[in-house]
Amino acid sequence: MDSDDTSRGDDVYQPEATEEPGEDEAVQLDYEDTLLDPDVDDPLDEGYSPPERPLAVDKDGTTLAESEEGESLDQRLSEELPDIGDPQGDGLGDALDTDGELRDDEVGEDRSGRLVAPDEGLGPDTEKDLVASDVGIDGAAASAEEAAVHVVEDDENDLPIDEDINDLP
Repeated sequence: MDSDDTSRGDDVYQPEATEEPGEDEAVQLDYEDTLLDPDVDDPLDEGYSPPERPLAVDKDGTTLAESEEGESLDQRLSEELPDIGDPQGDGLGDALDTDGELRDDEVGEDRSGRLVAPDEGLGPDTEKDLVASDVGIDGAAASAEEAAVHVVEDDENDLPIDEDINDLP
């Protein structure tokens, strides 16, 4: 091994600076080739919004002397940010996408299968009520609408279907 190879062994992790492409037309992609929706006809007319503060000014390696010296492993490790997870809770009502309810009684626990009309949708609908039966979960993946349907148990306080509300005392 050369002495140059051992003195700067960390160059693998610090790639050499490459020339920045110029602002000429040859480097700019046509807007037909990009995923952006242009507000202007010429990409160079769009302008540039600089960052609010200079980047990497406080980091090591911005000066020539620092870049020639290189960073030590301790300096690199001090720049690492720890992975911060969600705050620990008791698990009850800790879901991020709910309003803190421990359990939603409006939705059943068991997922329903495919709901099919008695004639399997082949004839005209002659009934005034919506009638369907659960024929089980399809072998393929369910759509979002199908997966959202759950079985809800009848409430004791609900009226029976064949009883008319006008007949009640």
